[in-house]
This record gives sequence, structure tokens and C-alpha cells, in this order.
Amino acid sequence: MKLKEKQLEASVESLISRVAHVKNALHSFIYKLENEYERLTWPSVLDNFALLSGQLNTINKLLKNEKTPSFRNQVIIPLLLSPDRDEDLAKLTEQRVPVFSHEIVPDYLRTKPDPEVEEQEKQLSADAARIGPEVAQKQIQALNKLCSNLLEKLNNPRDDRDAESATMRQNKSSFNPADTNALVGAVAFGKGLSKCRPPGPVAPGHPGQGPMMSGGPTLQQVTIGGGGSQQAGMGGPVAPQQQGQPGKMPSSIKTNIKSASGSMHPYNR
Repeated sequence: MKLKEKQLEASVESLISRVAHVKNALHSFIYKLENEYERLTWPSVLDNFALLSGQLNTINKLLKNEKTPSFRNQVIIPLLLSPDRDEDLAKLTEQRVPVFSHEIVPDYLRTKPDPEVEEQEKQLSADAARIGPEVAQKQIQALNKLCSNLLEKLNNPRDDRDAESATMRQNKSSFNPADTNALVGAVAFGKGLSKCRPPGPVAPGHPGQGPMMSGGPTLQQVTIGGGGSQQAGMGGPVAPQQQGQPGKMPSSIKTNIKSASGSMHPYNR
């Protein structure tokens, strides 16, 4: 009985020492990632991963050793639960577990996954059992093919991947040649442009100019107030002045001139 207890204590101490090494390696790696990421190189990252992998393999070998007792058969029973802070426990756990109470004991002494995780595992097992052997074999072959292609691409030299990507960029066209030719023909030779002109005859002596814009107000004859039945147009004789207002243009003529000048096409002024 004493021999088994001694073996158990030695195994636990060795396991604690190995876990401490893994913890120190993780702390060092995390510190480099957070503070030395500018100087960190990929070979250094790989070295840290290799160190962690080696330490975990050492722990697995220690657990599988014949001299190591089976920890599965050991039962941990909490002898004292208290809602008060335990300084010794906080020191041992590096302030992670300051209290050993009824609330945290089920989480820290749990030997099975959470009920939600167990339910998900049961669901996955049921789904896997419903798949037939032929369907499962096809899925396995598809997954193996995908993994083989991925490994082949990863194992290829980087130069081959760069050359392949450059070839793909050269072969991939970023424009439509037909649209480009149509645009050049339209700009340089007017090809495809519609020849539309405003309706109406061209004014004599002004080739290439059209009439005034349709739809606007036209020149109107104005009757001078107080002058009888005389009429004057824009190009007609000057209307006589009203009596009592020498040198002042009647308001009706001013209004007519403004409306006529505003309705003229800008190219015919």
C-alpha cells in the first residue's frame, strides 16, 4: 500500500514539473507574440511550436509509462468547501482560484464534459450511424482527394506557385475588346453616333445653325398705350413717346424686349 502511494506521489510530482515546463514555454511564447511581434520571424515561431509539441509528447509518454499508476482510478473528494478566500489556494493557483466553494467545485472537479457538449456528441454519433457504408466511403474518398490536392500545393516550390499566379493574371482579361473598339470608333470617327438635328429649315446665310428653340415665347406686337392703333415689332419703326414723359420708354415695350431677349437661342443672338 505504501509502495503504491509513493509511486503515486512521485508520478504526481513529475507530472506537475512537466506541466510547469509547458506553462513556462507558453508564457514565453505569448510574451513574444504580444511584445516582440515586429522582430519575430517564422522560423522562431516554428521553434516555439516544436518546443511545445516535444513537451506535450513527454507528458504523454509519462502518462503511458508502466510505472505510472492509472490516474483514472484515483478519486478526488473535496474535504472542505468555504465561500471565504483561501490565501494558500490562491498562491498555489497563481490567483486563479482564490475560493474553493460550492459554485466552482463542479467545474474544476468535473470528470465528464458539460451536458450540452455530451448532447452534441450524442447527436454527432447518431448522425454518423445513419450514414451508410457506401456514402461514408464516398465522403472519405472526397476528403482524401481534397487533402492530397492541398498537400500537393503546399509542397510545391514557391516559385512554381508564383509563376502559376502570374500566368493566371496575364491570361485573365480585365476589359471587353468589343466595347473598347466601339468607344474608340465613336470618339475618333463618330461611328455609331446618331445624326439628329432640330426640326425646321436652316436660316439663310448661317449654315449649320438651326432655328430658335421651339416652345419658348416669340416676338409679339406691342400696342403703345395712348397712341391709337399703331403697332410696332422688334424690327419696326420706333414708337412715339408718350406725352408728359420725354425720353422714357413705355413699360409695355420694356416688358416685350425682356421677354423677347430671354427667349432667343444663345447661338442666334
